[in-house]
Amino acid sequence: MRAALLWALRLANLSLLVLFPVAWFAPLMRAGLLPLFGLSQISVISGLQSLWGSDVVLALIVTGFALFAPYLKTIGLALVHFDLLSPRVMPALHLLGKLAMADVFLVALYIVVVKGVGLATVRTDWGLYLFTGCILASLAISMATARAMRKN
Repeated sequence: MRAALLWALRLANLSLLVLFPVAWFAPLMRAGLLPLFGLSQISVISGLQSLWGSDVVLALIVTGFALFAPYLKTIGLALVHFDLLSPRVMPALHLLGKLAMADVFLVALYIVVVKGVGLATVRTDWGLYLFTGCILASLAISMATARAMRKN
């Protein structure tokens, strides 16, 4: 039973190596000044491209939260799953997952602020749910992995 659980966790984690890049390019939201003029799609990558042109410091922070933290955590967890990295790094990997969740919070905050101003139209899109799901799945996989390794 434990071996089957570990294989399921390995496969779920490895699937995140594919799903995260899809989520980065998927539309998080559609935004525009007025719905009459059409709405522009905004993804993690397009948002980062805009940030790099206007605010490099914020772009570095968001790039770390949105791209590097979740992907490094997923790679680290895969290395732990295949016994190529010590399970003692699990607390650090869990911290990376929490940092990645900060990016989801930033996107949600952006949506609330823009909708509150009332000058723009913002509609969430499927990429926001995929990105959030990937982050939450990554957290669940790391917690289940830590629990399974403690029983070992």
